[in-house]
Amino acid sequence: MNVIRENDLLDSIAEALQYISYYHPPDFIQAMASAWEREESQGAKDAMAQILVNSRMAATGRRPICQDTGTANVFIEIGHQARLELSRPLQEVVDDAVRRAYNLDTNPLRASVVVDPFGERKNSGDNTPGMMHVEMVEGDKVSVHVSAKGGGSENKAKFTVLNPSGSVADWVVNTIETLGAGWCPPGILGIGVGGSSDRAMLMAKQSLNDPIDMHELRRRGPSSRTEELRLEIYERVNALGIGAQGLGGVTTVLDVKIRSFPTHAASLPVGLIPNCAATRHVHFDLDGSGPAKLTPPDLAAWPEILLDKANMNSRRINLDELTDDVVASLTPGETLLLNGTLYTGRDAAHKRMVSMLDAGEELPVDLKGKAIYYVGPVDAVGDEVIGPAGPTTSTRMDKFTDRVLGDTGLKIMVGKAERGPVAIEAIKKHKAAYLIAVGGAAYLVSKAIKEAEPVAFQDLGMEAIYRLRVEDMPVTVAVDTEGNSVHQTGPAKWRKAV
Repeated sequence: MNVIRENDLLDSIAEALQYISYYHPPDFIQAMASAWEREESQGAKDAMAQILVNSRMAATGRRPICQDTGTANVFIEIGHQARLELSRPLQEVVDDAVRRAYNLDTNPLRASVVVDPFGERKNSGDNTPGMMHVEMVEGDKVSVHVSAKGGGSENKAKFTVLNPSGSVADWVVNTIETLGAGWCPPGILGIGVGGSSDRAMLMAKQSLNDPIDMHELRRRGPSSRTEELRLEIYERVNALGIGAQGLGGVTTVLDVKIRSFPTHAASLPVGLIPNCAATRHVHFDLDGSGPAKLTPPDLAAWPEILLDKANMNSRRINLDELTDDVVASLTPGETLLLNGTLYTGRDAAHKRMVSMLDAGEELPVDLKGKAIYYVGPVDAVGDEVIGPAGPTTSTRMDKFTDRVLGDTGLKIMVGKAERGPVAIEAIKKHKAAYLIAVGGAAYLVSKAIKEAEPVAFQDLGMEAIYRLRVEDMPVTVAVDTEGNSVHQTGPAKWRKAV
């Protein structure tokens, strides 16, 4: 009987969490590179180029692919002939591994887990607890899948119970059409069919760790009903025209993974969980011989892409000279390079600003004629000005938009994904504009930030307000002063009938 020691398990999980923070799985890079090569929409192609360049930079610099380093998901399969030698509960071992990985000095990862989901939502400070799932299986080893799941894609998880005669494909395609771009496509769709409500969702998440093989499946054709369903959903979702970052294009999903399980005769449970452009996971086995040895991927798997060419037609904007005429000249789909002063502020900062405005208090920063960036960066290390600093999902700020634009004179907002009707109406009303940075390109974006100084709400940690100085930060105009949105016009242009 193989005896797996506690420290070997702990060391392996901690190393895996660091590993996936900066290494994309090679099969994901190959699928993304292939999608980039065949993409016909220039906006989507440029977005995928940034994702690929960011991925290679993260791999060589060993810094997070995305500022949202996610909740730690640990799936442990214990062989029935293996023995775990533990001095304490397994959850405590997993949490110690998460704590060690997320607090590593040389590559600190952002702590995003809050302890009390109902009350103060105080951050645990070390991203614990880990989300652990344990299963007893055949064999004499302990098999572990480790993944990091960001909030943008996790928030788009859906569940339903169809009638037994219902169409899984119809429900998935109709649901994806309503999700917007907050899950940062192109990515992977994980689908669980059958079992119970909890089993379906677990299978959906587990399936996201399966190897990407859609190219091979399309080449050889389906050999089962599950593979037929995968192909159908893949083709129909991509035909929606959503495209990379919701800009419109031919590729929205790189693969569709499906797991199934027997279920009640009266039920057809279906779980859907998307993985974003920061897909991160790794698998290892422990057989008692020591901790896992994770081999870095070959950098030759990453294509050489020069962003200078992609930025040739981008217009430079001076954020310190934002006149009404400049803002009004921005057109949806136009690519820009931002220079000058850019403030940060997301959920907690917006909530506090509105509370101060309600109380008649003066805000600690003057946003008149300025721009704000919805971001919660990773802590800096070494000589970095700031850690990876990609955009967060902007719809969470929609309910604050009218008040902030109206009372502060803010002119530009930068985030990711679409804005809802309330925010678009406020943007139009106040003649402001909304720009998007690429979700999944956090390390690349951080290199455009030359200075970063906390100026307000430091007690909010990564949600504090910073004053940044940026040079040639790449963005795309998403909503102009008339309320026209590229997230509506882009997908409409690339949508196909299936």
